[in-house]
Amino acid sequence: MKRLALVFAALLLIPIAGASCKKKEQPPPPPVQGGMPGQPGSPHGPMEGGPEKKVVVPDDVKAAWKAVKVEVEFKEKKTKKEFTVPVLSEYKVPDTDLVLNVGDFLPHFSMTAEQITSSSNNPENPACNIEVLEGGKQVFKGWLFARFPDVHPFQHDKFAVKLLEGVKK
Repeated sequence: MKRLALVFAALLLIPIAGASCKKKEQPPPPPVQGGMPGQPGSPHGPMEGGPEKKVVVPDDVKAAWKAVKVEVEFKEKKTKKEFTVPVLSEYKVPDTDLVLNVGDFLPHFSMTAEQITSSSNNPENPACNIEVLEGGKQVFKGWLFARFPDVHPFQHDKFAVKLLEGVKK
């Protein structure tokens, strides 16, 4: 009976030992507070009546970055094109009815309960606040993340828009 108990205990320890030998996994997504777009805690803005987080772009960030590179995927044609768009500007995507309103760029996106800002001027977690209009109607407004494109992505049947990187002055 003691042998059976020892064998059973040894069998239980094998999966535990194997779990501690796993490869190092990818870093977790950026530290954004939970919530769906438009809900409190989301970097996309408030629900109706909720407080909107203040975006604070440090002066050294404003002075260092002039534009962002975005990739537009044309899903029907199965092609992608890269565009460089100045920060705080509007850009009409050629051969489409899409307009990108590029807002603030933060090279080291971070969020607290009160504000969204950049922790440094290093591109540790590049993010850009972007609004996408289709035929003059807003179809997306929120933050796109270069290193984590699947966090709050722009979802559309015909197009995809991804942030690639910031462009220094």
